[in-house]
Parts: sequence; structure tokens; C-alpha cells
Amino acid sequence: MTTLPAIDVTGLDCGYDGKAILSGLNFSVQRGEIFFVIGGSGCGKSTLLRNLIGLLRPLAGQVKFSGESFTNADAARRRELLRTFGVLYQSAALWSSLSLRENITLPLEEYTELTRDERDELAALKLAQVGLTGYEDYFPAEISGGMKKRAGLARALALDPEIVFFDEPSAGLDPVTSRSLDELILAIRATLGTTCVVVSHELDSIFAIADRVIMLDKQARGIIAAGDPRVLARESKDPRVQEFFHRAAFPEAAPNSH
Repeated sequence: MTTLPAIDVTGLDCGYDGKAILSGLNFSVQRGEIFFVIGGSGCGKSTLLRNLIGLLRPLAGQVKFSGESFTNADAARRRELLRTFGVLYQSAALWSSLSLRENITLPLEEYTELTRDERDELAALKLAQVGLTGYEDYFPAEISGGMKKRAGLARALALDPEIVFFDEPSAGLDPVTSRSLDELILAIRATLGTTCVVVSHELDSIFAIADRVIMLDKQARGIIAAGDPRVLARESKDPRVQEFFHRAAFPEAAPNSH
């Protein structure tokens, strides 16, 4: 029996006001995979993400979750499908006037029939999963940038989603904090079996945790490379791919020096 991909994208055109900035995208994300969408600034990474999570309507094509069309679903079914994934936004997007506990219980209030005590208990569990035990009553302004990302991830995990989307998770973080977030993503995949889709241009994270990538290009308005990033860095003949991967020294992939 063939297992359907967690996400299947076919013939996708993405853009604004009827004008495509990405055209004819075709790719799939397997269950339990850590899948990166990479590329330089302005290549359309965030636009693609908005199409995948329903914030933008595709100009053409399909986005399917576990074989079911998200693009063509009616409003009631789209709402149900929204429960199957979580999103960690670049800024963490926490409500500043709410405690961490209250931030995490918001989706539980909207989508479940749990009692307040049950919601609070689940919020504490989710904070524990991201290493923030004891911070339930803290407000976003009282914690560091890295902790805000972790709290945002706890909220993204509130409904036990099958898929979590990450929008530039390392943005604004120092290298040590960024690495700890990468390790947390690996741990969540290992313990929960979560499929992770990460939009990023950070080489350290890409090489450390990505199973596979697709690389977008602004001029091509589409995908110019796909596969294991370590293999692409070593073997791709495309100068655009080489330029992206060799912006910084990466010993395993760097060309031989004289």
C-alpha cells in the first residue's frame, strides 16, 4: 500500500493581483520529513508558504494534504484541514498582552471542547516539549527572542498537528540559539513524527537538519534544484546553486583548494 505524501503540490502558480511570481511548481513532502524551501532574497519563499497554509489563494494548481485538495475544499472542510498543521511565524507572532499559557490555549479554545483546566494542562505540556517548563505565566516581553520562538512553536504544536510550517525560524537569533532550535525541530520529529516544512536561507540549519530541499530562483520563477542539500552543494553544475551554497565555508561541500 502506497503512503500518500503529507503534502503534494502540482502545477502551482503563486503571485499577487493575478501576476505570477512563481509558476508551475511541482513537489511533494513525505511524512516525517524535514523539508526546506530555500533560495535567495525575493525568490518567493514566503509567497509559496502563504499559498501552502491558505493565507493566499493559488493563481493555478493544487495543494493537497494527505491526498485531499486544500485548494478546492469548501470553507468548512478547509477549517478542518487547518487543524492538521501548525505554523511558527518568523516573529513568533505571540499576543503581547497574553501570557505564554494564554497564547497556547487560544487555538485550543477555538478548535476543541476542552475545559479550561484541560487547556491549561495541555499548554503546560506543550511548553515542556519546547523546554519552557515554568514559564506559563510569563509574557512575551519578559523572555528572550529564542524563547519566543520556542513559545511560538509550543502554540503551533497545541493541536498535535501532522505538519508544522516554519517561516525563517533562525531569523534574528545568534548561532547558539539557532542551533538549539534546529535540535528542537529534530527532537519534535523524532518524538512526535511531525512533518516539518522550513522556509530558510540559513546554510547552517539547511546542512544540519534538512532531509531534502527545493531551491527557488527569482529569475526562473520556479524550482531550479531539488534533493539532499549536501549532494547539491557538492555536485550541482548550476552556478546559481553553487553561489547559494558556497556563500560561506562548508568543509564537506567546499570545492578543493590549491
